[in-house]
Amino acid sequence: MSRRFTPKVVTANDLLDGDVIYLTADDRWTRAHHEAELIEDEAHAQLRLLFAAGQPARVVGPYLAEARAGANGPEPTHFREAFRTRGPSNYPHGKQEAANV
Repeated sequence: MSRRFTPKVVTANDLLDGDVIYLTADDRWTRAHHEAELIEDEAHAQLRLLFAAGQPARVVGPYLAEARAGANGPEPTHFREAFRTRGPSNYPHGKQEAANV
């Protein structure tokens, strides 16, 4: 018996700087999780993943990550994905530094 499909976003890492990025509904890549396209159909999710995988000069390791609808857009449902939205944990820089300002 297969599991019921749960909403997803397409995520990957930027090829040049390694930052976590998300695919938007208008085919852009963004660093903001809440701007990602929330995909609620399994077939559409597979098409969006194929679209992302077809951009090897832009992204590395695209995959579907579980998400849920939130007040300001998609929100991660798993600790790993929530952690990825905050950037590296070994020292404050980038997203973490901006949060401390």
